[in-house]
Amino acid sequence: MDKDAQQSSNHDSSRGETLDKSLLVVDDDKVFCERLARAMSSRGFTARTAISVAEALAAIETAPPAFAVIDLRLGDGSGLDVMRALKAKRADARGVILTGYGAIATAVVAVKLGAFDYLAKPANADDVVTALMAGRLDGPTEHDPPMSADRVRWEHIQRIYESCERNVSETARQLNMHRRTLQRILAKRAPK
Repeated sequence: MDKDAQQSSNHDSSRGETLDKSLLVVDDDKVFCERLARAMSSRGFTARTAISVAEALAAIETAPPAFAVIDLRLGDGSGLDVMRALKAKRADARGVILTGYGAIATAVVAVKLGAFDYLAKPANADDVVTALMAGRLDGPTEHDPPMSADRVRWEHIQRIYESCERNVSETARQLNMHRRTLQRILAKRAPK
């Protein structure tokens, strides 16, 4: 990234201050990543992309962005590792975890690591902007339907998996479940 783009910032007229709107979009789906980066650029952000954990870590090391949209599951690791590195390099950065595999336990871990929100795919650019600029994780509304039994089971498995630091063998031992069965469950999307 060149020096001019790094120093690029927008003026926030509502507060009378300059707001750094540098953004890193991290997703292993290259087409989605580029499309979201273009949409965010059209909304005033200076967007860069990364399609792997390694690429994202290198981008953060070079010039840590003020904002990040990070996919949870990447080809070479977890988006939570990217969030952890971003917050270590730039504590004031605002990040959103974006995933097709939503689970409450993972959302809690993401928030503890510094994410401001956790959005399920497909999320449009307006949802992402709202989450980034709100700077907080909104709780469920009164009108949210209760979770199904399958969803409760999924959430419990995800909570144990996160508490075991994403170690499949240890999680399987704690759940008294075969490791391969657990791997199949973890590979599937969350039930409704």
